[in-house]
Amino acid sequence: MRFTIIKDLKQDRSMRPILNGLLIFTIMYLIADLFVIKSSLGLFEQEIYKTLYGDKDEFLDPMSKSIFLEFIHTQIFFMMMIIFTLSTVYMRLAFKLSYSLFAVNTLLVSAFMSLILLGLSYYVEKDYISLYVITFFIWHIVAFYMAIFCIWSLSFAKCI
Repeated sequence: MRFTIIKDLKQDRSMRPILNGLLIFTIMYLIADLFVIKSSLGLFEQEIYKTLYGDKDEFLDPMSKSIFLEFIHTQIFFMMMIIFTLSTVYMRLAFKLSYSLFAVNTLLVSAFMSLILLGLSYYVEKDYISLYVITFFIWHIVAFYMAIFCIWSLSFAKCI
């Protein structure tokens, strides 16, 4: 997190490749996370419904509470690490943009809401699954945009 105390990222040439590597790994995580969620839970409403509640016609058992809690636990940890690190880099590079605070807040709120809505859809009401899908894709799209913006700013922008 040394980049948070460097006053000017242009003056420290060693931070650009480090941050670019971090951002490339962030993009790789976001893409891989889609595949992991697809295989473990499902990406869309019907797949998630079958995973969480099972399907008697296809002889699918519902997801057990221990597996669900383990899934949520790992999601919280990885999301926290990715989102807070990405937000820090993004705010260092885009603090002059009028919409930068909106982008960070959208990322944080949508990621947080996706976890809450998934928990609510498992324990309370099945109708929350569609809202979970929406917030899940919102936080992935915003995070992907922020990572691409940061890579572009570090590599190609004239002024940081």
